[in-house]
Amino acid sequence: MQIDKILTQLDLDSHISQFRSFFSREDSLYIEGDQELHYRYIKALDKIEFNAPPKVIDFFSIKNHLKKHGVLNFEQIFELVKVVRYFRYFRNKKLDCIIGEWIEKIEIPEKFLEVEKYFDFQGNFEENLDETLFGLGQRIKEHKGEISASLKRLMGSSKISGYLVDTQVHFINNEECLLVRGGFNHVLKGAVVGRSTGGFFYVAPDIILKTKEKIRYIEQEREALFYAYAKEFSQKLSELLPFINYIDKEFSKFDNYQARVLFARSKDLQIIKSKNHKNIVLKDFIHPALQHAKPINVDFSKNILMITGVNAGGKTMLLKSILASAFMAKYIIPMKLNETKSEIGNFKDLEAIIDDPQNVKNDISTFAGRMQQFSQIFTKKQALIGIDEIELGTDSDEAAALFKVILDDLIKKGQKVVVTTHHKRLAALMADREDVELLAAIYDEDQRRPTYEFMQGIIGKSYAFETASRYGIAHRLVDEAKKVYGDNSEKLSLLIERGSELERELKQKHQQVDEKLNELEKKERALKEQREALNLELQKQEALLKQSYEEAINEAKKAARGGDIKEIHRAMNKANKKLPHEQKAEIPRDIEFKVGNEVKYHSQSGVIVSMKGKNDATIDINGMKVRVKTKHLKPTKIVKQKPKTDIRVNVEKKAGLKCDLHGMRGDEACEVLDKFLNDALVNGWDEVIVYHGIGTGKLSHAVKEFLKHHPRVKKFEDAPAHMGGFGAKIVTL
Repeated sequence: MQIDKILTQLDLDSHISQFRSFFSREDSLYIEGDQELHYRYIKALDKIEFNAPPKVIDFFSIKNHLKKHGVLNFEQIFELVKVVRYFRYFRNKKLDCIIGEWIEKIEIPEKFLEVEKYFDFQGNFEENLDETLFGLGQRIKEHKGEISASLKRLMGSSKISGYLVDTQVHFINNEECLLVRGGFNHVLKGAVVGRSTGGFFYVAPDIILKTKEKIRYIEQEREALFYAYAKEFSQKLSELLPFINYIDKEFSKFDNYQARVLFARSKDLQIIKSKNHKNIVLKDFIHPALQHAKPINVDFSKNILMITGVNAGGKTMLLKSILASAFMAKYIIPMKLNETKSEIGNFKDLEAIIDDPQNVKNDISTFAGRMQQFSQIFTKKQALIGIDEIELGTDSDEAAALFKVILDDLIKKGQKVVVTTHHKRLAALMADREDVELLAAIYDEDQRRPTYEFMQGIIGKSYAFETASRYGIAHRLVDEAKKVYGDNSEKLSLLIERGSELERELKQKHQQVDEKLNELEKKERALKEQREALNLELQKQEALLKQSYEEAINEAKKAARGGDIKEIHRAMNKANKKLPHEQKAEIPRDIEFKVGNEVKYHSQSGVIVSMKGKNDATIDINGMKVRVKTKHLKPTKIVKQKPKTDIRVNVEKKAGLKCDLHGMRGDEACEVLDKFLNDALVNGWDEVIVYHGIGTGKLSHAVKEFLKHHPRVKKFEDAPAHMGGFGAKIVTL
């Protein structure tokens, strides 16, 4: 197929032109080689964030120069440098995918680096790497400074100031000039290099000629050195010609990949390739030439798709869309469709018989031209053929018989054909074949206009009379035409309309089912996402817990290795802080505790023996009375109070439990200390340490008074100096 012709016929010119603009350099649309492998690379690249490659020229002339041992200019050399640097940029990303594996194989020779280092990222030669060139550059700067100073002195002269139009230095034909009025030659010697639109003169003063001549000599020296470098670089690159051929080929391949990926991202398109079959299933496809179009949904799995129905109802655009999708899939060009629900087969050729072939110059009629086009498609194999208005140019009854035979023969040759027609007779002749799919453009009877939607399995009415009325033909003429058309023909149209109506009802039912399925799918996706989110949160919390316990264990190990008791306490406190705080469930406050209730306090079971209001209770735990807050109790069952029994339990003395009251008020500290001592008694501690600090002495006094009157405190005394001294108390229970 002729690509330019098919692009014009299918209205793809603009889309392909935009796509080509994403290439770094001009290339063909088709990627040579294994299309499946190319598609894998494109999809892998689509998952990566990357910068577009620089615009570069084709390497054909560069490689020819190097083959003939010619001398490249710096611009040509920098084109090679740009490509190598881009591959290095990708290599430095350290990608863990097939793209990374591919780029990793591109080894840059050391000899190329010897050339590359002389160019900055704008392509300028790094003159500071050559002492002579750097010196020449500095001399040019000095001379230009002299020229600037000379011109300023000249403009400041009282003799010439009256002739100056402005006080700027102008560059005309690469010469520094002053803009002066006529008669300047009496006070200023120089050469006129141009005239302004106002009739003034641009004059290059003679006073700077010597300096400019010096600059020219230096420039010639620089050019000679530049040429020497270009010759040296070209010699090195000639030896690297196999490498240049290699990166040229790899860059062309990568350029094809990145153009497709970045074009798809810019237009929110999908990248899909043709599959190894002959079916075309399009879901939510939108032709790129259409704006705000209704998505196309069509299943073209049979050999022939025959599209009938209302005039101006979108039949031709549907035909173009089917062929356009096949073309873009063949060349892996991004398009707008539902990627997961669409499938497009692979065809060796694409042929479109769309335009009127009538040509007065060549003395050929419409029908004769169509026959020429048909004679050519008989030579094709495994082709997808689109024929718009197949009956164009001849009698409808004769055409129906002729084109039925033509279509039968095309099917035998393995072709796949899309046809639009207004011939109900042709459609009826083809409808009895199992490999023919009928599709009808739908007309909205209420709105009296096409819907641009299609129904499968029916022959559609053309609605010629309705279309004529809609576009301004008088109703009396339309009514008269209907009479001429005849009753029998009208009955046939009514049958077609009834079939279309039934099909529409079926479509509505299908649509309702699809909507319900979509809702279920959305709910399923939401549940799946919620489950995944919960799993991620669970994994995160597990990791945090593991980290917290590991840190606490490490701190505990440090404490165990410590010899100093004070240091041990400090390390243990640090370890306790690293442990995650236990989330305790709140007991609903509508629970009312009474004397005799059996309750649970931490891990101990007991019975309430007395209550002080609703918030405070005294419980009996195996003969030991403990005063607690009711919010820390859990109800079990109501039982009778057990008789008091005195039990003496010998518990191994334990140390290391502390209570820190620093910064608390007296009443607050007493409440915390009360709970602390109760917990210590329940857990079997008989010696604890309480830190209250020294400060003003108020907190110390409150603690002493509380300990004196606590029924379970046997004695207390100041802690040793290394454990807090006067600021802490060792309490024996």
